[in-house]
Amino acid sequence: MDVAIMGAGLSGLACAITLEKNGITPTIYEKRSRVGDRFVNGEVLLSIFSRPVHDCIASLSEEFGIYLKTTSNIQRMELFSKNEKAVIEGHLGFTNVRGREQDSFESQLEKQIKAAIHFNSEKTYEQLLSSYSHVILATGDGEYSKRTRNYREDLTVSIKGATVEGVFNRYSVTAWLDYDLAPFGYCFLIPYSEKEANISLAIPDLPQNKDLNINNLWDKFYDMVRSQLNQELPITDQFQITKYPMGICQSARIGNTFYVGNCFGTMMPFMGFGQYASIISGVYAAYDLCGLGNYEELMKPHRQNYANSLVLRRAMEQLSNEGLNRIIHALQGDMGEKLFQTKWINPLRVASYLLRPYIKLKKGDASL
Repeated sequence: MDVAIMGAGLSGLACAITLEKNGITPTIYEKRSRVGDRFVNGEVLLSIFSRPVHDCIASLSEEFGIYLKTTSNIQRMELFSKNEKAVIEGHLGFTNVRGREQDSFESQLEKQIKAAIHFNSEKTYEQLLSSYSHVILATGDGEYSKRTRNYREDLTVSIKGATVEGVFNRYSVTAWLDYDLAPFGYCFLIPYSEKEANISLAIPDLPQNKDLNINNLWDKFYDMVRSQLNQELPITDQFQITKYPMGICQSARIGNTFYVGNCFGTMMPFMGFGQYASIISGVYAAYDLCGLGNYEELMKPHRQNYANSLVLRRAMEQLSNEGLNRIIHALQGDMGEKLFQTKWINPLRVASYLLRPYIKLKKGDASL
């Protein structure tokens, strides 16, 4: 069996680690000059979005032999709407760094493989398919999935973010659901440490947003964060993504090609989370190759999570700031903490079930 992995991101590297544990050495091709060779950004692993798994990092190490160090565990989350604020406390998840950093998740995973990575690769999927018995598509987005007619694109998102210097509580993250700042989208502040943090703004590319200028929105958001924190927050690095696709594959596997990570559709449309699912997709593809499970079956729970997240995304598109105010107000106090802390309930599933009768799903969502 000759296995090629196209892409050295989270899912591709997790697949390689698992294959090697089971006696298969893959060949990895990466178009960039190094793993994580892109912009630096902060991300979160929130347990509320990974049910029934409550502790993603423990699960990865104990169940799958994949070891990751985070920048911090999240003990506090502040949620802001236009006129309301909710504070959730407890063990809520983890923060981590992605991108061209020595401690990024990609860099940590690279250290756990023995296989060589062919950087600056110009190999195409078609070339790999003709040279290897199996190909893992792990390129980080849905472009190849669309090219092979195996992808349903549900929306695109434009994102702008920056690394800022200041004084931060590394155990606390902040999110804003305020359509004056990010229409039908969201904003985050995720600390890397006590001295650096990532701030980002994401807006879906909806018809009602077609005349918006993300740079103007960014200026307003950046000024608001500086005012709210009463700090200058000088920018040391920044990035911008235009129309990043979010969608999901019709089939997780076609022939001897496996679609993993964002090639499969592990990024959740609701708030853009998906790191844990991306890593697990790589593990499950390797399980299939090693005769330890059926990839299509193993990915069914993640496919359902995606569908539930898409319902929440469509609900967000039909809310106003007044509706967001009511939601944030309701999350303040015991209700919010129970929702985030209860291990036996899947909030995505429950919210999706309750919301479906009241929202208008788009034509392309019919398969939900």
